[in-house]
Amino acid sequence: MSSITIATLPRISRDTLAALLSTSAPNKLAIIDVRDSDHIGGHIHSSTWVPSSTLDVRMPELVRTLKDVEKVVFHCALSQQRGPSAALRYAREREQAYGAEENQKQKVCVLEGGFVQWQEKYGKDSSLTDAYVEDIWQEY
Repeated sequence: MSSITIATLPRISRDTLAALLSTSAPNKLAIIDVRDSDHIGGHIHSSTWVPSSTLDVRMPELVRTLKDVEKVVFHCALSQQRGPSAALRYAREREQAYGAEENQKQKVCVLEGGFVQWQEKYGKDSSLTDAYVEDIWQEY
């Protein structure tokens, strides 16, 4: 049984992620956006959209294609349920596939505050956020 829990998954701040996006090589960082229909209105530059409703089918592919990435960041709108749950499933499946020792080579984390907090600071920054529609986020 894996010792990885939602409580042990590290969190990453929006500022740290923004700095990583500006400096990381493609094989160093992957951002997985697990929002469903709430994906409209923008997304973090270079993120991969994997709706939470498709995780069962897509998880083996993610584990395989992200094998050599140093850091994988998961998020949803608020990173309170879907994002952390997806990160936990991914980390556990990766550990099962490659073993605990290999699993230590990759850091799996969750974006604090999700896309809602991200867009508050970086939504209008086109180098960090793609397809941003400010009007959609006014209510948040």
